[in-house]
Amino acid sequence: MDWFGRARINFTHSKSPVALKKKDGSVTDLLEVVQKATPPCQLNPLLFNGHLQTMWTAVKDEGPPIYYRRRIFDANHKTYNGTFAVDFAVNQHEDVDEKLPPRTACFSEEEFSQVASDDSRPMLIVLHGLSGGSYEEYLRHAIAPLVLNDGGWEVCVVNARGCANSEVTSGVLFNARATWDVRQIVSWAKETFPNRPLFAMGFSLGANILTNYVGEEGANCPLKAAISVGNPFDLEASNKALTRSTLGHHIYQRVMGTNMKKLIAKHKDAVLKYTNLDYDQIQQITRLHEFDREVQTVTWGYPTETAYYRDASSSDAVLAIKIPFFILAAEDDPIAVQEAIPYQEIRLNPYTVLCASSLGGHLSWFEIGGGRWHARPICNFLNYMASEIDLDSIKPMVNGKEANTELKTHFDPVRRKLQILTDLE
Repeated sequence: MDWFGRARINFTHSKSPVALKKKDGSVTDLLEVVQKATPPCQLNPLLFNGHLQTMWTAVKDEGPPIYYRRRIFDANHKTYNGTFAVDFAVNQHEDVDEKLPPRTACFSEEEFSQVASDDSRPMLIVLHGLSGGSYEEYLRHAIAPLVLNDGGWEVCVVNARGCANSEVTSGVLFNARATWDVRQIVSWAKETFPNRPLFAMGFSLGANILTNYVGEEGANCPLKAAISVGNPFDLEASNKALTRSTLGHHIYQRVMGTNMKKLIAKHKDAVLKYTNLDYDQIQQITRLHEFDREVQTVTWGYPTETAYYRDASSSDAVLAIKIPFFILAAEDDPIAVQEAIPYQEIRLNPYTVLCASSLGGHLSWFEIGGGRWHARPICNFLNYMASEIDLDSIKPMVNGKEANTELKTHFDPVRRKLQILTDLE
């Protein structure tokens, strides 16, 4: 039972979590690292359930002052073409660009030409949630200890196409299985910063995308570790849970649907130019699943929105993960619902550990005074992995033995429609 905002914390993991060699030669494992990184969860007792926690996000708080420089990348995939924006956390600056989110300005060509480095600072690549961006308060709370006051990290945020005041320059819009942009940035970062250990973190829809990416890469994933926060995992189950709930149907679905409708309206000219979407029909929708019916099914060729949900879900991809993967969730999350969490898959994979708090809502975890608890286990985990673990010693394991990365299992959890389209090029 939870008393005065003190949440219970439950860990789900393999019977034999992957062993991790420390820099001092001793050995630990992923479960022990996650447990050490996770402090007690004391939340605001006035926000005593997931709905109150989630709805409190509507109360505007300035949050940590993270400053960014933006770079527009040309997609290097011939099918998934267009551009996307990446915001890099930088030192405080006075530049103002009214077309961009607060504290964000573009790199000059000269500035960006000097970005490459042979330093060994750890680097974190972040994916935000549905219709959000680098400016989101939950995201800034999570990265603030890593970058402010020389926290020792380099951080960049990959904005979904059209989000965070970025332009839409092709008919390729966001998709819950849209792994191509993060794949390009990870590859770019590996080449541009050859000595930096790379990590990644995703929130909500971004967590679903990141989980799919890490699963698709498998044992060849360039990341040293990754974090999934508030992941809906099974999008069909999450949609059904929202639809049957009064608050889910009349509030959450409406709010998310309205946000996506506004996003399309903001890019009306580009939508009309590059896509065959029915703009007027999109402006008539009221709920998220209706938006997915009008946009995702038309854009990607899915027969129904539920087919899209099944295809884009990341629950099966959990089985293919071969790097340390920390999953953070709240059991009372009304959007990324508990019933969508793939507990069995997590227990089968020694590379995955789930930390689930009994309270917290959706990307909320509000503490007394306005702090966000999720920042604590996230930063503790990342700092421990970067400073204490011999990252080069981590090898893909199967049943306690080093995996043969050339072998393919009969069940391939990431061969889905969008992946097959890539193969057919």
